[in-house]
Amino acid sequence: MSPPKNAPRPEPHWLNKSAMAASLGISVQAFDKWGVEPIAKVGRSVYYTVADVVHNRVSHEIEKYQPKILETNPDEVEGKSIEYERLRLTKAQADGQELKNAKERREVIEAEFNIFCLSKVSAEVASILDTVPLSFKRRFPELEAKHIEHLRRDLVKAQNIAADLDCRIPEYLDEYLASSD
Repeated sequence: MSPPKNAPRPEPHWLNKSAMAASLGISVQAFDKWGVEPIAKVGRSVYYTVADVVHNRVSHEIEKYQPKILETNPDEVEGKSIEYERLRLTKAQADGQELKNAKERREVIEAEFNIFCLSKVSAEVASILDTVPLSFKRRFPELEAKHIEHLRRDLVKAQNIAADLDCRIPEYLDEYLASSD
C-alpha cells in the first residue's frame, strides 16, 4: 500500500527515531527518555533533526547546572532541599572568595590583627608614659614632689587605659556594630 499523493514526505536531513538513536550510539528507549520534540510524523514514523536533538541536550545541560531557587521561604521548608543547600554553599564559597580577594588587595584585615597591633602599640605607649615623670624630674629639678606626683597619677591613668586596650577592642567593636545598624 503506497502513501497518499498529498501526504508529507520526510526531508533528506530528517532521521527517524531508530536512525537517530543509532547515530547517537544510544538505545531507542534512552532516546525516548530525552524527550526530544519530533519535527514531523509521517504515517507511523516519527522524524527528528540533529539541530532539535542538540538543542534538547544543551538545554538539559544548562538546566542541570542552574541552581533552582525555592519559591517558599527556606525556613518553612522541612528538611531543606538539596538544591537550596547547594545554593547556600555556592553563595558561601563566593562570599569567601570575595573576602579572600579583599584581603589580598589589603582592603580588609581581621579583627585579631587589629587587636594584636593595638596591644603592641599600647604597650609601647605605656612604657613611654612610665618614664615621663622621671625625665621631668631630671629635666626640671626645681619642680616640687607634689607636681611630679600629680603628673604621675594622670600618666598612670593613661597607662592603664593603654595597657587595657587589647581587652577593650572587642567591646568597642560590639558597640560600633550596634550603633551602625
